[in-house]
Amino acid sequence: MDNYIVSARKYRPSTFDTVVGQQALTTTLKNAIANNKLAHAYLFCGQRGVGKTTCARIFAKTINCLSPTEDGEACNHCESCMAFNEQRSYNIHELDAASNNSVEDIRSLIEQVRIPPQIGKYKVYIIDEVHMLSTAAFNAFLKTLEEPPQHAIFILATTEKHKILPTILSRCQIYDFNRISVTDTVEHLQGVAQKEGIDVEPEALTVIAQKADGGMRDALSIFDQVTSFANGHITYKSVIENLNVLDYEYYFKLTDYILENKVSECMLLFNEVLKKGFDGNHFITGLSSHFRDLLVSRDQTTIELLEVGASIKERYVKQSQICNSKFLYKAMKLCNDCDLSYRQSKNKRLLVELTLIQLAQITEPADDTGGGCNPKQTLNPIFSKQENIGEKNNNVHSNQVVKTNANTTADIATNNGTRQQTTQTDRSNAAGVQSHTSPFQPQKQNEKKTPVIKSGSLVFSIKKKPHEQTQSAEHKQNNNIQKTEQEWEDYIFNEKDLNYYWREFAMSLPQEETANSRKMMNMSPKLLDGSATFEVVVDNEMAQKSMQKLIPQIEEHLHKQLHNRNIKMTVRISEANEVVKAYSHRERYLMMSKKNPNLLKLREELGLELY
Repeated sequence: MDNYIVSARKYRPSTFDTVVGQQALTTTLKNAIANNKLAHAYLFCGQRGVGKTTCARIFAKTINCLSPTEDGEACNHCESCMAFNEQRSYNIHELDAASNNSVEDIRSLIEQVRIPPQIGKYKVYIIDEVHMLSTAAFNAFLKTLEEPPQHAIFILATTEKHKILPTILSRCQIYDFNRISVTDTVEHLQGVAQKEGIDVEPEALTVIAQKADGGMRDALSIFDQVTSFANGHITYKSVIENLNVLDYEYYFKLTDYILENKVSECMLLFNEVLKKGFDGNHFITGLSSHFRDLLVSRDQTTIELLEVGASIKERYVKQSQICNSKFLYKAMKLCNDCDLSYRQSKNKRLLVELTLIQLAQITEPADDTGGGCNPKQTLNPIFSKQENIGEKNNNVHSNQVVKTNANTTADIATNNGTRQQTTQTDRSNAAGVQSHTSPFQPQKQNEKKTPVIKSGSLVFSIKKKPHEQTQSAEHKQNNNIQKTEQEWEDYIFNEKDLNYYWREFAMSLPQEETANSRKMMNMSPKLLDGSATFEVVVDNEMAQKSMQKLIPQIEEHLHKQLHNRNIKMTVRISEANEVVKAYSHRERYLMMSKKNPNLLKLREELGLELY
């Protein structure tokens, strides 16, 4: 039985043309070799599994090839290439800096650099994970790296370029390797599957490529794992089952529930996902990615950013047509906020469920009593207010009086034409009074307009004097102000709320009020029984005066934050036996020991001292 070789080693590229996803870098290296413009030091940077060490080996084999091809590749037939392929070449030296990071290891390497190659022109030294070298090792390596022998070429590979000293970076040509795209990974895996005779679905390879996250070595390792699980027939279901990947079907179904405002179904679906062993953070990040894919699917110019299979892409395009951009923007924002707060949340499941509830309410009407995406700050009363009913009755009664007065005045005006001029003057004065609007009267958008009465149909009585009309208008204005004040509702609050906004005000004081801020942080305002008045106890008269100066500001702040206009603050000096606060650790200990005498016994038995 032949020894099994994993796909990551079996299908490792041996030429520049077989390197996947790094065409720009391989073309640059091939042109440098063809034009004989080789640098003495290279730095290959990039994430794991993108081909850094592979390109370094291909580069080392190609520059030592005795008969390279016309396109700049190694021939794989000369003695140098054969020695490299059989791993017996002395022109290539690899050093793992993760385990050989001391000064002695670098000095041993420098001694080997002096020896010229036996076959070929160059000796190539590949130092992998070079960022693991110590600072002393870097400093010992600087001189040789800057001026090596003509036959020596250094290739440094790292996944963390930011950890390398700037003096090293300035001596190297830096090549940044890209993440391998999902499309390139899928094409390469399809070629491997054909060579191995494995039947595979395109959607399954897409999931594998996404799981690999831009690393070809990871993709081939996952491919081998799924091949063993599926026994030579890789399907989409077998991949998501083996890799524990959340199916697209959950996100498509959840999006339909969200658009239909089905909160209960959303929470049940999330519970089903949790039962399958998925993490809530993984679920919410996948949902945000799903909304992002729906957004790019709405436009033909951005649909190329969708890295999924053909059948899944059709479903994205179909569902994106029923999702408007505004909904997707809000949904992505909510999911992103949930992702940022997930680690700090103590009740993680509740955080995700609240996010799902908010998502399901995005498309609800704004005036929905269930809350909607933007619920109103105040709750509408279930029953009509008594004052509104009385106001309607007064309006009906006043209209009847106006009609009666109008008819009576019209008869009088018909019999006596000389008084019509006086009536017109009264009417113009009354119109001027009615046109004046109180600044305290709230303007309502849905308020019904007052019906317009023609001038010929309304005549005022001559018995009513102009100043009486003015007084009537002022009385009506005062009634409107009183009604506005009656509509104000003072909220109920407790001592915990009071203490919270008390400290909030203390923290908002400017820097010159630091002393007062510290005093307020050490105080605990106490509510008096049966009222919205609270008192603050201070130690001396000076502190009392400083607090009394802040009373207007404090009351204004509490009126606004607690939504109660009846809050009042009083300050008094503490009595002789009244302890306001413990000023030191000793005093705190004495106060605690009075409540619990066992603390004194504990101190004596352990021999503790107070400082």
